[in-house]
Parts: sequence; C-alpha cells; structure tokens
Amino acid sequence: MKGQPVAQEEVHLNQDRARAGATPKMTRYILGISLPLIVIAFLIILFVYR
Repeated sequence: MKGQPVAQEEVHLNQDRARAGATPKMTRYILGISLPLIVIAFLIILFVYR
C-alpha cells in the first residue's frame, strides 16, 4: 500500500559508538571556569556603565 511506513529494526549502540568518540572530562572544567568569569565580566560592565 502506498504511504504506509516501513517497519525498521531498532539499532542499539553503546555510548561511545553512538557519539563516534570519547567524551573528555575537560568540558566540566571549562564550564566551571568560564561561567564565573562571564558573571564577573557582566558585573564589571554593569558598574562601569551605570
């Protein structure tokens, strides 16, 4: 019948294969350092341009 979806078999991959690589822990450090720096930068801009 035309317009009927075709049933497909589910594919199960482990986390590394699904992401096509490893995930380093460095992202956590970058976020932890950059977020306070951005907050400080915005506070400086707020007080300078008042």
